[in-house]
Amino acid sequence: MAARKSTKKPNVSAEELKGYYRDMLLIRRFEEKAGQLYGMGLIGGFCHLYIGQEAVVVGLEAATKEGDKRITSYRDHGHMLACGMDPNGVMAELTGREGGYSKGKGGSMHMFSKEKHFYGGHGIVGAQVPLGAGLAFSDKYRGNDNVTFAYFGDGAANQGQVYETFNMAALWDLPVIFVIENNQYAMGTAQARSTSTADIYTRGEPFGIPGEIVDGMDVLAVKAASEKAVAHCRAGKGPYILEVKTYRYRGHSMSDPAKYRTREEVQKMRDERDPIEQVRDMLLTGKHATEDDLKAIDKEIKAIVNESAEFAKTSPEPALEELWTDIYA
Repeated sequence: MAARKSTKKPNVSAEELKGYYRDMLLIRRFEEKAGQLYGMGLIGGFCHLYIGQEAVVVGLEAATKEGDKRITSYRDHGHMLACGMDPNGVMAELTGREGGYSKGKGGSMHMFSKEKHFYGGHGIVGAQVPLGAGLAFSDKYRGNDNVTFAYFGDGAANQGQVYETFNMAALWDLPVIFVIENNQYAMGTAQARSTSTADIYTRGEPFGIPGEIVDGMDVLAVKAASEKAVAHCRAGKGPYILEVKTYRYRGHSMSDPAKYRTREEVQKMRDERDPIEQVRDMLLTGKHATEDDLKAIDKEIKAIVNESAEFAKTSPEPALEELWTDIYA
Protein backbone atom coordinates (compact mmCIF):
# COMPACT_ATOMS: atom_id res chain seq x y z
CA MET A 1 0.00 0.00 0.00
CA ALA A 2 1.04 3.60 -0.56
CA ALA A 3 2.19 5.91 2.19
CA ARG A 4 -0.46 6.86 4.71
CA LYS A 5 -0.49 10.55 3.90
CA SER A 6 0.54 12.51 0.84
CA THR A 7 2.75 15.48 1.69
CA LYS A 8 4.52 16.18 -1.60
CA LYS A 9 3.57 19.41 -3.34
CA PRO A 10 4.16 20.27 -6.99
CA ASN A 11 5.99 23.29 -8.29
CA VAL A 12 3.45 25.55 -9.93
CA SER A 13 3.75 28.84 -11.77
CA ALA A 14 2.38 32.11 -10.43
CA GLU A 15 -0.30 32.00 -13.13
CA GLU A 16 -1.36 28.48 -12.15
CA LEU A 17 -1.55 29.50 -8.49
CA LYS A 18 -3.67 32.53 -9.41
CA GLY A 19 -5.87 30.23 -11.46
CA TYR A 20 -6.49 27.94 -8.46
CA TYR A 21 -7.23 30.99 -6.32
CA ARG A 22 -9.73 32.23 -8.88
CA ASP A 23 -11.41 28.84 -9.29
CA MET A 24 -11.78 28.33 -5.54
CA LEU A 25 -13.05 31.87 -5.06
CA LEU A 26 -15.64 31.35 -7.81
CA ILE A 27 -16.99 28.31 -5.98
CA ARG A 28 -16.98 30.13 -2.63
CA ARG A 29 -18.79 33.23 -3.92
CA PHE A 30 -21.21 31.17 -6.01
CA GLU A 31 -22.18 29.06 -3.01
CA GLU A 32 -22.59 32.13 -0.81
CA LYS A 33 -24.97 33.57 -3.42
CA ALA A 34 -26.84 30.25 -3.65
CA GLY A 35 -27.29 30.36 0.12
CA GLN A 36 -28.74 33.87 -0.19
CA LEU A 37 -31.17 32.82 -2.94
CA TYR A 38 -32.25 29.82 -0.87
CA GLY A 39 -32.97 32.13 2.05
CA MET A 40 -35.07 34.32 -0.27
CA GLY A 41 -37.14 31.33 -1.34
CA LEU A 42 -35.82 31.33 -4.91
CA ILE A 43 -34.22 27.89 -4.51
CA GLY A 44 -36.53 25.11 -3.37
CA GLY A 45 -35.94 21.59 -2.14
CA PHE A 46 -32.49 20.62 -0.90
CA CYS A 47 -29.36 22.70 -1.29
CA HIS A 48 -25.99 21.35 -0.17
CA LEU A 49 -23.19 23.93 -0.20
CA TYR A 50 -19.49 23.25 -0.83
CA ILE A 51 -18.09 26.12 1.25
CA GLY A 52 -14.80 25.04 2.84
CA GLN A 53 -14.17 22.12 0.48
CA GLU A 54 -13.09 24.12 -2.58
CA ALA A 55 -9.47 22.88 -2.65
CA VAL A 56 -10.60 19.29 -3.17
CA VAL A 57 -12.23 19.59 -6.57
CA VAL A 58 -9.97 22.40 -7.83
CA GLY A 59 -6.84 20.38 -6.95
CA LEU A 60 -8.19 17.23 -8.57
CA GLU A 61 -9.35 18.98 -11.73
CA ALA A 62 -5.83 20.43 -12.12
CA ALA A 63 -4.62 16.95 -13.09
CA THR A 64 -7.32 16.14 -15.66
CA LYS A 65 -7.31 16.18 -19.44
CA GLU A 66 -10.03 16.36 -22.09
CA GLY A 67 -12.04 13.13 -22.03
CA ASP A 68 -11.71 12.47 -18.30
CA LYS A 69 -15.05 11.99 -16.57
CA ARG A 70 -16.46 12.98 -13.21
CA ILE A 71 -19.49 11.88 -11.20
CA THR A 72 -20.46 12.89 -7.69
CA SER A 73 -23.14 13.11 -5.03
CA TYR A 74 -25.65 15.89 -4.36
CA ARG A 75 -23.02 18.35 -3.01
CA ASP A 76 -22.15 19.05 -6.59
CA HIS A 77 -22.14 22.76 -7.49
CA GLY A 78 -18.40 23.08 -6.88
CA HIS A 79 -17.63 20.14 -9.14
CA MET A 80 -19.63 21.67 -11.98
CA LEU A 81 -17.89 25.02 -11.75
CA ALA A 82 -14.44 23.41 -11.42
CA CYS A 83 -14.86 21.41 -14.64
CA GLY A 84 -15.90 24.52 -16.56
CA MET A 85 -19.67 24.41 -16.59
CA ASP A 86 -21.38 27.79 -17.04
CA PRO A 87 -22.35 29.46 -13.72
CA ASN A 88 -25.47 30.86 -15.42
CA GLY A 89 -26.72 27.38 -16.29
CA VAL A 90 -25.89 26.03 -12.83
CA MET A 91 -27.66 28.86 -10.98
CA ALA A 92 -30.66 28.68 -13.30
CA GLU A 93 -30.98 24.98 -12.53
CA LEU A 94 -30.78 25.68 -8.79
CA THR A 95 -33.75 28.01 -9.16
CA GLY A 96 -35.68 25.56 -11.34
CA ARG A 97 -35.57 27.66 -14.51
CA GLU A 98 -35.62 26.75 -18.18
CA GLY A 99 -32.08 28.02 -18.72
CA GLY A 100 -30.67 25.45 -16.30
CA TYR A 101 -28.54 22.46 -17.24
CA SER A 102 -31.48 20.09 -16.71
CA LYS A 103 -34.07 22.56 -18.05
CA GLY A 104 -35.09 23.41 -14.49
CA LYS A 105 -36.25 19.88 -13.71
CA GLY A 106 -33.24 18.53 -11.84
CA GLY A 107 -32.55 21.22 -9.28
CA SER A 108 -29.52 21.37 -7.01
CA MET A 109 -28.86 17.64 -6.90
CA HIS A 110 -29.33 16.56 -10.51
CA MET A 111 -27.34 18.36 -13.19
CA PHE A 112 -25.36 16.95 -16.09
CA SER A 113 -23.13 18.15 -18.91
CA LYS A 114 -22.20 15.84 -21.76
CA GLU A 115 -19.87 18.53 -23.13
CA LYS A 116 -17.85 18.73 -19.88
CA HIS A 117 -18.09 14.97 -19.17
CA PHE A 118 -19.94 15.68 -15.92
CA TYR A 119 -22.27 12.80 -15.18
CA GLY A 120 -24.22 14.29 -12.39
CA GLY A 121 -24.93 14.89 -8.88
CA HIS A 122 -26.87 11.90 -7.53
CA GLY A 123 -29.33 11.97 -4.65
CA ILE A 124 -29.10 8.30 -3.62
CA VAL A 125 -26.22 7.97 -1.15
CA GLY A 126 -23.36 6.05 -2.77
CA ALA A 127 -25.26 5.32 -6.00
CA GLN A 128 -22.80 7.30 -8.09
CA VAL A 129 -19.91 4.97 -7.16
CA PRO A 130 -20.94 1.95 -9.30
CA LEU A 131 -22.02 4.36 -12.05
CA GLY A 132 -18.51 5.84 -11.94
CA ALA A 133 -17.03 2.37 -12.37
CA GLY A 134 -19.31 1.93 -15.38
CA LEU A 135 -17.98 5.13 -16.92
CA ALA A 136 -14.44 3.87 -16.36
CA PHE A 137 -15.36 0.52 -17.90
CA SER A 138 -16.49 2.30 -21.07
CA ASP A 139 -13.03 3.86 -21.43
CA LYS A 140 -11.29 0.56 -20.69
CA TYR A 141 -13.47 -1.07 -23.35
CA ARG A 142 -12.58 1.62 -25.90
CA GLY A 143 -8.88 1.29 -25.13
CA ASN A 144 -8.17 4.96 -24.40
CA ASP A 145 -6.35 6.38 -21.37
CA ASN A 146 -9.18 8.47 -19.92
CA VAL A 147 -9.80 8.43 -16.17
CA THR A 148 -13.03 8.69 -14.19
CA PHE A 149 -13.25 10.53 -10.86
CA ALA A 150 -15.98 9.01 -8.66
CA TYR A 151 -16.58 11.28 -5.67
CA PHE A 152 -18.38 10.24 -2.49
CA GLY A 153 -18.35 11.21 1.17
CA ASP A 154 -17.31 9.62 4.44
CA GLY A 155 -20.95 8.74 5.14
CA ALA A 156 -21.42 7.01 1.78
CA ALA A 157 -18.22 5.04 2.44
CA ASN A 158 -20.30 2.71 4.63
CA GLN A 159 -22.63 1.74 1.78
CA GLY A 160 -22.42 -1.85 0.58
CA GLN A 161 -22.48 -0.95 -3.11
CA VAL A 162 -19.17 0.89 -2.63
CA TYR A 163 -17.41 -2.39 -1.81
CA GLU A 164 -19.10 -4.31 -4.60
CA THR A 165 -17.73 -1.60 -6.88
CA PHE A 166 -14.24 -1.82 -5.37
CA ASN A 167 -14.26 -5.54 -6.14
CA MET A 168 -15.29 -5.16 -9.77
CA ALA A 169 -12.99 -2.20 -10.37
CA ALA A 170 -10.01 -4.14 -9.03
CA LEU A 171 -10.99 -7.32 -10.86
CA TRP A 172 -11.16 -5.50 -14.20
CA ASP A 173 -8.37 -2.95 -13.57
CA LEU A 174 -10.73 -0.06 -14.23
CA PRO A 175 -9.24 3.45 -14.62
CA VAL A 176 -11.26 5.01 -11.79
CA ILE A 177 -10.13 7.21 -8.92
CA PHE A 178 -12.40 6.82 -5.92
CA VAL A 179 -12.34 10.18 -4.15
CA ILE A 180 -13.59 10.07 -0.56
CA GLU A 181 -14.41 13.68 0.32
CA ASN A 182 -14.12 13.17 4.07
CA ASN A 183 -15.60 16.29 5.65
CA GLN A 184 -15.76 14.33 8.92
CA TYR A 185 -19.47 14.62 9.69
CA ALA A 186 -21.43 12.89 6.89
CA MET A 187 -25.05 14.03 7.38
CA GLY A 188 -24.39 14.98 10.99
CA THR A 189 -22.55 12.13 12.71
CA ALA A 190 -18.83 12.38 13.45
CA GLN A 191 -16.75 9.78 11.63
CA ALA A 192 -15.50 8.23 14.89
CA ARG A 193 -19.11 7.41 15.83
CA SER A 194 -20.12 5.91 12.48
CA THR A 195 -17.06 4.29 10.95
CA SER A 196 -15.01 1.46 12.43
CA THR A 197 -11.80 2.31 10.57
CA ALA A 198 -9.93 5.52 11.33
CA ASP A 199 -8.59 5.76 7.77
CA ILE A 200 -11.31 4.98 5.25
CA TYR A 201 -8.97 4.57 2.27
CA THR A 202 -7.59 1.36 3.87
CA ARG A 203 -10.85 -0.35 3.03
CA GLY A 204 -9.48 -0.79 -0.47
CA GLU A 205 -6.68 -3.02 0.81
CA PRO A 206 -8.63 -6.34 0.71
CA PHE A 207 -9.24 -5.68 -2.98
CA GLY A 208 -5.64 -4.72 -3.69
CA ILE A 209 -6.52 -1.08 -4.37
CA PRO A 210 -3.77 1.35 -3.33
CA GLY A 211 -4.63 4.66 -1.75
CA GLU A 212 -3.62 7.47 0.56
CA ILE A 213 -4.82 10.32 2.73
CA VAL A 214 -4.56 13.84 1.37
CA ASP A 215 -4.85 17.23 3.08
CA GLY A 216 -8.02 18.52 1.45
CA MET A 217 -7.52 22.06 2.73
CA ASP A 218 -4.32 22.43 0.66
CA VAL A 219 -4.95 22.71 -3.08
CA LEU A 220 -1.33 21.95 -3.99
CA ALA A 221 -1.27 18.77 -1.89
CA VAL A 222 -4.49 17.67 -3.59
CA LYS A 223 -3.05 18.42 -7.03
CA ALA A 224 0.08 16.37 -6.29
CA ALA A 225 -1.96 13.40 -5.07
CA SER A 226 -4.27 13.68 -8.06
CA GLU A 227 -1.34 13.61 -10.50
CA LYS A 228 -0.01 10.45 -8.84
CA ALA A 229 -3.42 8.74 -8.92
CA VAL A 230 -4.08 9.78 -12.52
CA ALA A 231 -0.68 8.44 -13.65
CA HIS A 232 -1.48 5.12 -11.93
CA CYS A 233 -4.81 4.82 -13.77
CA ARG A 234 -3.55 5.99 -17.17
CA ALA A 235 -0.79 3.36 -16.98
CA GLY A 236 -3.44 0.63 -16.81
CA LYS A 237 -2.76 -0.30 -13.19
CA GLY A 238 -6.39 -0.20 -12.13
CA PRO A 239 -8.25 1.89 -9.54
CA TYR A 240 -6.86 4.19 -6.85
CA ILE A 241 -8.39 5.67 -3.68
CA LEU A 242 -7.81 9.20 -2.43
CA GLU A 243 -9.23 9.98 1.00
CA VAL A 244 -9.25 13.75 0.99
CA LYS A 245 -9.60 15.19 4.50
CA THR A 246 -11.65 18.34 4.21
CA TYR A 247 -14.20 20.35 6.19
CA ARG A 248 -17.49 21.99 5.32
CA TYR A 249 -18.28 25.26 7.06
CA ARG A 250 -22.05 25.04 6.60
CA GLY A 251 -24.38 22.26 7.67
CA HIS A 252 -25.09 19.15 5.64
CA SER A 253 -27.76 21.08 3.76
CA MET A 254 -29.29 24.53 4.14
CA SER A 255 -31.87 23.07 6.55
CA ASP A 256 -29.22 21.64 8.91
CA PRO A 257 -28.53 23.72 12.08
CA ALA A 258 -25.27 21.70 12.60
CA LYS A 259 -25.69 21.33 16.37
CA TYR A 260 -23.38 18.30 16.36
CA ARG A 261 -20.29 20.55 16.46
CA THR A 262 -19.36 23.83 18.13
CA ARG A 263 -19.15 27.22 16.47
CA GLU A 264 -15.66 27.50 17.92
CA GLU A 265 -14.57 24.40 15.99
CA VAL A 266 -15.82 25.83 12.70
CA GLN A 267 -14.28 29.25 13.38
CA LYS A 268 -10.93 27.69 14.24
CA MET A 269 -10.90 25.86 10.92
CA ARG A 270 -11.81 29.05 9.06
CA ASP A 271 -9.09 31.03 10.84
CA GLU A 272 -6.28 28.48 10.59
CA ARG A 273 -6.95 26.19 7.62
CA ASP A 274 -9.07 28.01 5.04
CA PRO A 275 -7.99 26.74 1.60
CA ILE A 276 -8.52 30.06 -0.18
CA GLU A 277 -6.70 32.13 2.42
CA GLN A 278 -3.73 29.75 2.24
CA VAL A 279 -3.33 30.40 -1.49
CA ARG A 280 -3.92 34.11 -0.99
CA ASP A 281 -1.06 34.18 1.53
CA MET A 282 1.20 32.27 -0.88
CA LEU A 283 0.49 34.74 -3.65
CA LEU A 284 1.15 37.78 -1.48
CA THR A 285 4.18 36.54 0.49
CA GLY A 286 5.76 35.12 -2.67
CA LYS A 287 5.15 38.43 -4.44
CA HIS A 288 3.24 36.62 -7.19
CA ALA A 289 0.34 39.06 -6.84
CA THR A 290 -0.48 42.34 -5.14
CA GLU A 291 -3.50 43.21 -3.02
CA ASP A 292 -4.83 45.13 -6.02
CA ASP A 293 -4.43 42.06 -8.25
CA LEU A 294 -6.46 39.95 -5.84
CA LYS A 295 -9.11 42.65 -5.44
CA ALA A 296 -9.47 42.68 -9.22
CA ILE A 297 -9.98 38.90 -9.25
CA ASP A 298 -12.57 39.18 -6.48
CA LYS A 299 -14.39 41.92 -8.39
CA GLU A 300 -14.43 39.79 -11.55
CA ILE A 301 -15.78 36.78 -9.64
CA LYS A 302 -18.50 38.80 -7.94
CA ALA A 303 -19.62 40.12 -11.34
CA ILE A 304 -19.83 36.56 -12.74
CA VAL A 305 -21.83 35.35 -9.74
CA ASN A 306 -24.18 38.35 -9.77
CA GLU A 307 -24.75 37.79 -13.47
CA SER A 308 -25.61 34.14 -12.82
CA ALA A 309 -28.16 35.16 -10.18
CA GLU A 310 -29.70 37.71 -12.53
CA PHE A 311 -29.81 35.17 -15.35
CA ALA A 312 -31.53 32.69 -13.03
CA LYS A 313 -34.11 35.23 -11.87
CA THR A 314 -35.01 36.29 -15.41
CA SER A 315 -35.01 32.86 -17.02
CA PRO A 316 -38.58 31.53 -17.36
CA GLU A 317 -39.87 28.49 -15.52
CA PRO A 318 -40.20 25.33 -17.64
CA ALA A 319 -43.36 25.04 -19.71
CA LEU A 320 -45.96 22.57 -18.42
CA GLU A 321 -45.31 20.34 -21.45
CA GLU A 322 -41.81 19.71 -20.07
CA LEU A 323 -43.42 17.37 -17.52
CA TRP A 324 -43.62 14.80 -20.32
CA THR A 325 -40.15 15.18 -21.85
CA ASP A 326 -36.89 13.43 -20.92
CA ILE A 327 -38.67 10.51 -19.25
CA TYR A 328 -38.65 6.77 -19.83
CA ALA A 329 -41.87 5.31 -21.20
